[in-house]
Amino acid sequence: MEKKVDDKIIRLIQGDLTELAVDAIVNAANAHLVLGGGVAGAIRMKGGPSIQEECNRIGGTTVGQAVLTGAGKLKASHVIHAVGPSYGEGDEDNKLRNATLNSLKRATEHGLKSIAFPAVSTGIFGFPKDRCAEIMLGITRVFLEEETTSLREVIFCLWSRDDLRIFEEKLEALIPS
Repeated sequence: MEKKVDDKIIRLIQGDLTELAVDAIVNAANAHLVLGGGVAGAIRMKGGPSIQEECNRIGGTTVGQAVLTGAGKLKASHVIHAVGPSYGEGDEDNKLRNATLNSLKRATEHGLKSIAFPAVSTGIFGFPKDRCAEIMLGITRVFLEEETTSLREVIFCLWSRDDLRIFEEKLEALIPS
């Protein structure tokens, strides 16, 4: 599914984020920027050690922030490491909104045209998928409408069919056909 926002596209797909040939993929990162399990582990395994080495040089960031590194052996050119909230830590909606917004800003600062997100914070961090979809899609739409950006395409790459369906329902409600 895809929806237009002015001359830009929000696209929803099911698949493996680490296989996308885009300008940047977003890593659902922890504040220490240690590429452990889940999306981060897949990025580490497929991208090679240079991504973790670059993260180590950065040293970490805070919840709601995002930093950019190279992508090692991945098909993408860059990885944007967005630190989403753990469910239950407080102010989670705002923190997820900021992690998404700061990822879009990092992409724009580097003149990138395409970015692909996973469902940030919905794995081990326990964030509800429907709220995640509503927040991430909502701030992306606002950003594409209101900001001057180099981005032309924002992809949400969901691992399961159920996750894709949740995001499709939220995007249809946000931007009706």
